[in-house]
Amino acid sequence: MPIIPITMPQLGESIAEATVVSIAVKVGDKVEADQDVMEVETNKAVMAVASPCSGVVKELLVELQQSYTVGAVLGYLDVTVEDAKRLGLDEPVPSSPMENGAAELSQSAASAPVARKGVQPTVGGLPVPANATGASYMSPRMKARMHELGLHAADLSGVAGSGAAGRVTIEDFEKFLASLEKLKTTPASSMRIAVADSMRRSWTRPLATVALPVNIDPLLAHRKASSPKAGPALYALRALAIALGENSAPAGRLVGGHIVHPPAIDVGFAVEAEDGVLVPVLRNVDKVKLADLTTRYDELVALARQRKLPPTATGGSIATVTNFGTFGLTWATPIPLPEQTLVLGMGAGKIVPSWDAKAKQFVPVTEANLTVSFDHRVVDGGGAGRLLARVAALLAKPEEL
Repeated sequence: MPIIPITMPQLGESIAEATVVSIAVKVGDKVEADQDVMEVETNKAVMAVASPCSGVVKELLVELQQSYTVGAVLGYLDVTVEDAKRLGLDEPVPSSPMENGAAELSQSAASAPVARKGVQPTVGGLPVPANATGASYMSPRMKARMHELGLHAADLSGVAGSGAAGRVTIEDFEKFLASLEKLKTTPASSMRIAVADSMRRSWTRPLATVALPVNIDPLLAHRKASSPKAGPALYALRALAIALGENSAPAGRLVGGHIVHPPAIDVGFAVEAEDGVLVPVLRNVDKVKLADLTTRYDELVALARQRKLPPTATGGSIATVTNFGTFGLTWATPIPLPEQTLVLGMGAGKIVPSWDAKAKQFVPVTEANLTVSFDHRVVDGGGAGRLLARVAALLAKPEEL
């Protein structure tokens, strides 16, 4: 019978490799076309690898928790002549794949990418000792060593230097690396490394935060009377989208001497997933009523927690909403994503006394802090404050969202 490969698919524009996290079949199993045979993890999501056609699993070349490049051969199927011809792989191929997983295919498939078994994820960070003063200069030799290990300058910030003016010497660095072997370590997941890299890039900009306490009793009353019930973060997301639809400049990006306004009001929201945070995206939110967003929002939250977001629901957002109040926090300074200018945060509600001018007495209200963290190159405190005030005004009339 003809033998055809199961290959690592292209999982996204910027994805070069993925890690195998589960294998659903074994050698000898019969599979159908498009049946999921394994799951792989990228720094964005967990995705399935499907069988190209029906057949019998002849060989599996992968190991759990190992990374493989896009196009790598993950295994082989025994298939019918008809299926092989349909896929254009009907020329004879070796009866047994090569040991290193880089099997030579037929002449018609000779240009297919070769498997690279055992690709290790790039090292993404170092533990930081509490007594370190940090590095201020890196020699060419140090830079070359950092590049060799796949590390960034930020990873040296916690290494105490013995050189002139606190400079970290190559000896300091190697000594620090050696000391790690004596400490307890756990491997960083691809998600954790991706979050770390994103925050490192975000922090290269001048960021600032403004805040405003907001009475959310109207929001809570509207939510109680609604079905389905939208979460508080979705109210904030819809209000932010309306405000940015009225004036998109605060969400623009500084490119050279111009502020580039966003083409659409696509807003993301933070969802805590295992060992990190994912940001699903709702599209054109300024044009969609709150009631029509609720079901889609709940679906994306569930998919994000499973790390199975579809490509259409990720990327391209102009701002993010995060409800840090779910952790009991009343105040925080979230960091915008590298490709965004601002992030809106919502704190936990607390009952506080508020002066009622008509009744001339204090009355209890539920108050939550709203924060906007922003790229100060694009927006000043006044602009961010006006945006926040507009969001608060919209939340005061939730029936209009």
